[in-house]
Amino acid sequence: MNVEANGHQFAYIRRGQGEPLLLIQGMSGHHDMWGDWFLELLEPHFDVVAYSHRGISTSSRADAPFTIADLADDAAGIITASGWQRAHILGISLGGMVAQELALRHADSVQTLTIGCSWAGGPSVALAETARRMVDAMATRDVEHALKTGYEANLSPRFAADPTNFSRYAKLSLSQRVPVPVVLMQWDAAQNHSAYARLANISAPTLVIHGTADACMPHRNGEHIASLIPGSRLELLPGVGHLFWWEQPQRTADLLLSHTLQNSS
Repeated sequence: MNVEANGHQFAYIRRGQGEPLLLIQGMSGHHDMWGDWFLELLEPHFDVVAYSHRGISTSSRADAPFTIADLADDAAGIITASGWQRAHILGISLGGMVAQELALRHADSVQTLTIGCSWAGGPSVALAETARRMVDAMATRDVEHALKTGYEANLSPRFAADPTNFSRYAKLSLSQRVPVPVVLMQWDAAQNHSAYARLANISAPTLVIHGTADACMPHRNGEHIASLIPGSRLELLPGVGHLFWWEQPQRTADLLLSHTLQNSS
């Protein structure tokens, strides 16, 4: 299905019932990458909308560069198009950057904020070289190489050691259209993201989740974000990689449910 918002069409899925929950994917991610096993845990509690960013899947083409702020405006439009006044937000990686800007630019649209495996920019942290290698691998347009590099970057060694997990990762990664030029524009947008000096202005109740074995976005980035948002709660997941909701779906769902229940209208 597609929904029109902010002058674009966005591929999305909508499942479950309950409190409104918007899921915002990361760089090169799409709506299928949340995984049925995770969405099934959310459905009894939330009216879940998961979408693909501009240029990804069947969403509108992205022919010109964009910023994280542009993507935040997209997210705000999707909240409105979904018939919600505001929503709980879960954004991961690039989507966590979008979630930060969403809470800053459209505060009235955000009921609670959950930021996963992301960064806020600033001089004291940096994007990991592993993330750059993943982008470089995609730029080669060698599908097998890109899949293997992404798999190793996104998941902990323990989880990645199970070959059935690679099969699942490859199948879902390839299930939707992900143009390399769009990913490169996402990478540029992420590199230019700088919200750290403004995070103190976020008023939404905030949960920060980060795996301690995240090779793509080291967990000091999550600690940094949590230190800058007043009253935020930090949950570090020991030994867990970048795709923490893949490795610990039940724990992630429980954290999200607890956070939103404490801060529901």
